[in-house]
Amino acid sequence: MWTVIAIIACVILMLAGIAGAFIPVMPGVPLAWLGFLIYAWVTGFERISLLVVIIFLVVTLLTLALDFVAPMIGASKYRASKFGIIGAFVGFVAGIILIPYVGFIVGPLAGAFLGEMIAVRKPKQALGSALGALVGFIAGTLFKLIVILAMAGFFIASFF
Repeated sequence: MWTVIAIIACVILMLAGIAGAFIPVMPGVPLAWLGFLIYAWVTGFERISLLVVIIFLVVTLLTLALDFVAPMIGASKYRASKFGIIGAFVGFVAGIILIPYVGFIVGPLAGAFLGEMIAVRKPKQALGSALGALVGFIAGTLFKLIVILAMAGFFIASFF
């Protein structure tokens, strides 16, 4: 009985996690990991070992950190100045707070652009840095999705 409930909870949390990979106000990877943990715990860590759960916990914590730094990494790869990188981070945080649902995209773009303009860059260079922040955000989102799908793979494999 508990195993069936754990399976249902895991599936629901994994699906919520997939949605959360694209919706930044939802902690997608932690939700998926929670489902993963519940299933592993209810099955006595026989189908999914404690070591695997701990490894995915570490990866989950890394994805949380990556959420904040991915736009900055993307901006820096497109040769943003320190002002552009800081702007991408400040824009990300401000965007989530001030403009729910779209602020996670608009914020880093606007922040990187404004940071570059403050650094006395040309608008074309500033736009390149802003696009780098967007590329970083997209890469971070894809990474979160891959992590969740890997957890789902382990979950599915535990039935065989």
